[in-house]
Amino acid sequence: MTDPSKVIGFLDLAGAWDPSLAFVMGGAILVGLGAFALAKRRALSFLGGAMHLPTSRDIDTRLIAGSLMFGAGWGLAGFCPGPAIVSLGSGNTKAAVFVLAMLAGMAVFEQAELAKVRTRPREY
Repeated sequence: MTDPSKVIGFLDLAGAWDPSLAFVMGGAILVGLGAFALAKRRALSFLGGAMHLPTSRDIDTRLIAGSLMFGAGWGLAGFCPGPAIVSLGSGNTKAAVFVLAMLAGMAVFEQAELAKVRTRPREY
């Protein structure tokens, strides 16, 4: 997943589709399913803190918009966050631009969320 051409090839369904990334995704899903199954059976995390697992099953505008932005960024850049950070180690300048843009987007989101909290009326 650190090779953008593999990612672009996987997303090119109408052209020269490369299914190899599906095996990476399948492996990640299996690991994730196992990790969540273990986490659900524990009262405390491995470090002793409380477990905070997602509980919401709502599909709302924020989820859809975030998914679309993630997918568009993945398709345009050929990177998703984890592999982009790994690619920084090889000096990949495209990965560096992607990571900087990702961090900027995260900062903008945080500022927008803080602004919402500041403008919300207090409840006493």
